Amino acid sequence: MSLTGNGQDPSPSTSPEHRDVVVVGGGQAGLAIGYFLSQQGCDFTILEAAAEPAAAWRERWDSLKLFTSARYSGLPGLAFPGDPDRYPTRDEVVDYLTEYARHFDLPVRFGSRVGSSSKAGERYVVAAGNRTYVADQVVVATGPFQVPVVPQLAADLALEVLQLHSSDYRSADQIPGGSVLVVGGGNSGFQIAEELAETHNVHLSIGSRQKPLPQRVLGRDLFWFLDATGLIRKSAKSRIGRKLAGRDTLIGPRPGKRVRRHGVQPHGRAVEADGTSVGFDDGSRLDVRTVIWATGFRIDHTWIDLPIFDGEGRLVHRRGVTDSPGLYFLGLTWQYTRGSALIGFVKEDAEHIAKQIAAFRPRPAASGRAVADEEKTAEAV
Repeated sequence: MSLTGNGQDPSPSTSPEHRDVVVVGGGQAGLAIGYFLSQQGCDFTILEAAAEPAAAWRERWDSLKLFTSARYSGLPGLAFPGDPDRYPTRDEVVDYLTEYARHFDLPVRFGSRVGSSSKAGERYVVAAGNRTYVADQVVVATGPFQVPVVPQLAADLALEVLQLHSSDYRSADQIPGGSVLVVGGGNSGFQIAEELAETHNVHLSIGSRQKPLPQRVLGRDLFWFLDATGLIRKSAKSRIGRKLAGRDTLIGPRPGKRVRRHGVQPHGRAVEADGTSVGFDDGSRLDVRTVIWATGFRIDHTWIDLPIFDGEGRLVHRRGVTDSPGLYFLGLTWQYTRGSALIGFVKEDAEHIAKQIAAFRPRPAASGRAVADEEKTAEAV
């Protein structure tokens, strides 16, 4: 891994740095595209806001396990180590991503939070702290887990109720006694509720029922079948893709069986709160001491000052390729397929974007004055 000093961005620089490509985000998507850019011999930099690798994974709870086996959890060029049929832990994923960047000597610049991205002439200007980068092409690989989402009713709970988003939950040790309500019927909600049920009185609020997919079928990992049948590569525009896109597919036993096995008490959608009480859509109520919001994340692209969004603020792209020449996105949920945001399948979109980058030829500046204008604009950002 190419670092400067302790891995932080070096001393402030007043003149812009020029790169063929700037990658924003050093998580699994940023590392995957970095692998292909390195294979191309491209002059690029990966800008990562955090001070260390695998930041998004470090922020998940201690006992987290992937629902993809190690066989389907590797990035391009380097298999996930160990038994391919096991389900890696959070710490194993952190170690793997750290080793991946080191193994391929990827130019990750930590402590580089990007504050803005715009265009100056035909090139992109990316501002990260005290540094400015001018690039022919930019890949936004910041992933889907950016801003935690908490429903408005959380504001109506009393101060004595401990509230945590799933991104702040680490282990049962931080949860006081009394009833715990986990809100969210996705994979995170079920995993956290099941862990807490070993030591606490746990309730789980499930907003919408969904038919889960079993983790193993006939002794094989689910993703072996999804890979062998090609279902994992069905695009968001296919018939099955249109049905599944936007939904968090639940992996594991049926919800009723799961909660009964662990002693978790199920409830419907949480619709209102008052003091220490939460009300559900069936009219029932629960007095709570702790609420954990496993209610997902939203994406924040407000730092991008480019005409690539529709009237409702949604990104417009075709498999990550935008209408702004040389600007791409990678690692979004259902960017192209169900696997687009999964560690073991993001490589397919990354390879597609890498091919677009290799084929791209920036339009040359019309004159020396145009080049000077671009650099002047970059220095003013």
